Amino acid sequence: MDKDNLTVVLHSKGDLRLEQRPIPEPGPNEVLLQMHSVGICGSDVHYWQNGRIGDFVVKQPMVLGHEASGRVVKVGSAVTHLKAGDRVAVEPGVPREVDEFFKSGHYNLSPSIFFCATPPDDGNLCRYYKHSANFCYKLPDNVTYEEGALIEPLSVGIHACRRAGVTLGSSVFVCGAEQIFSFKHTFVCGAGPIGLVSLLVAKAMGASQVIISDLSSDRLAKAKEMGADFLLHVKKEDEPKEMAKKVEGMLGCMPQISIECSGVQSSIQTAIYATRSGGVVVLVGLGAEMTTIPLLNAAVREVDIRGVFRYCNTWPVAISMLASKKVDVKPLVTHRFSLEQAVEAFETTRQGLGVKVMLKCDKNDQNP
Repeated sequence: MDKDNLTVVLHSKGDLRLEQRPIPEPGPNEVLLQMHSVGICGSDVHYWQNGRIGDFVVKQPMVLGHEASGRVVKVGSAVTHLKAGDRVAVEPGVPREVDEFFKSGHYNLSPSIFFCATPPDDGNLCRYYKHSANFCYKLPDNVTYEEGALIEPLSVGIHACRRAGVTLGSSVFVCGAEQIFSFKHTFVCGAGPIGLVSLLVAKAMGASQVIISDLSSDRLAKAKEMGADFLLHVKKEDEPKEMAKKVEGMLGCMPQISIECSGVQSSIQTAIYATRSGGVVVLVGLGAEMTTIPLLNAAVREVDIRGVFRYCNTWPVAISMLASKKVDVKPLVTHRFSLEQAVEAFETTRQGLGVKVMLKCDKNDQNP
């Protein structure tokens, strides 16, 4: 077997290295994967630049990467549903115990969950990686490796839309410097990767109108290309109440759902002010631990504020959406780099160039 297991390792804040690591041996319920495509997430860059996200602190070398797909090369002794050669998408969160959250179907909330590239757990930005077989999902022939890797961010959009209650006829606002939206009449704040997948999912789930906001004209153009009905260009100095009025003016009504994708205080405020009375604001973006919001405004108008933490039970739905061509995530990928170019790829993402940067881990197959 190939002994090259080039791996992207974050040693500490600002210290990103390419190094060789031993090829792991899968346990009875695991599979060994030859990684093919791994997307760079904002959280990967945040760990690189800051060494932490909230209470998750990089205290020892950690392999980055959690938006991934690859090919099974070896299966554990107890694995029966996968075989060598199968192309799979990797769900990065694996419950470690059968606790109350696991039993209720909300395993994403389990405090002991394993999650790729979240301290102290290693990710999968490498040539070879082992993972729980139950959290590897076989890809249909008409779904590419890159689409398989993009199931991870797509899952955030699916979970957010489920939490928001997007349905036929919803207007949605996606907002935030990353993104946010509201369905039925939908307002999306932020045309970054998560805002864009939220837009795609909202439309696929029946939203009739989606408005998306962002600071970047280029990203708004991408949102238009991917199906946004209205675009709202924002500036950092814009006041939340003024932005909310603009959303209402463009839609002709206040959106029923707003999905906030940045975690920025002003964007959260905009989402609350913009949302119709009795509507829902979903918080996808993670920002400061303490944030000032117009809580009284939300309370007296019965605007529900709902949190989103990653996702659960989304991979089968996402695969069906991709295989049936109900959603097209391919336009999200704007840059591709070989694994050897990982540092350059991370710098591209840090600078905010393009939308999604994809690393190609199989040196013999650099195709999508």
